[in-house]
Amino acid sequence: MKASVAIQVLPHVQSDQEVIRIVDEVIAYIRSTGLSYYVGPSETSIEGEYDELMDIIKNCQLIAVKAGAPKVSSYVKISFAPNGGVLTIDQKVTKHHQ
Repeated sequence: MKASVAIQVLPHVQSDQEVIRIVDEVIAYIRSTGLSYYVGPSETSIEGEYDELMDIIKNCQLIAVKAGAPKVSSYVKISFAPNGGVLTIDQKVTKHHQ
């Protein structure tokens, strides 16, 4: 694995219920990619190849808009090692969830 990203998608909508509904659609899309991912309370982490992850980040915005958000803000963290060696989700969090 050469990259991991953490993305927080914030749809600009009227209610918390709408935020949750739209974010759930974004997470369903992330799940459908088949990549390893982890949903946290404020962001979702995804592991994979850099170019594929950048496409997923772009699509997350488009899915939120298609789901009804007139505007979307996102915060993205990227860890990239062109020669490999990025820490995995399991390496980062497993010890905290036992």
